[in-house]
Amino acid sequence: MGAALALQKAIRARLVATPAVIALVPAASILDRNQRPAPSPSIILGEAQQVDEGNAIGRNRVRIYHAVHVWKQEPSLTGATAITSEIRKAFGAVRLQLDPGFHCADQRVADIRVMRDPDGETSHGVVTIEALILEVAT
Repeated sequence: MGAALALQKAIRARLVATPAVIALVPAASILDRNQRPAPSPSIILGEAQQVDEGNAIGRNRVRIYHAVHVWKQEPSLTGATAITSEIRKAFGAVRLQLDPGFHCADQRVADIRVMRDPDGETSHGVVTIEALILEVAT
């Protein structure tokens, strides 16, 4: 398993373990899938970009940018904004616990965007979680 997959699993685990998040989105609607329409409301684990940190000769440090998509049928952006806000709070000071072989040195919500979907019925939020992951010997 790679660092990006370890991070993705940890992100989902954190989301389903956060009461304020699952109060807005049921845990069964926090998914890793490539399909629309998504349940409303839902959180869909999205794309990831992995970049070598470049500051260690062992090449064991990567920075990963992972997108988390929020979907909610609503006439405004209120619900999606509330969900993205709770996601941001869920990734505060407590570091993510990753699978053996990986250590999360740091994580933060780097970016949140909330927009109207072109279908005219759905709001869409994108939360970018940035994490510095170290590959460690097990």
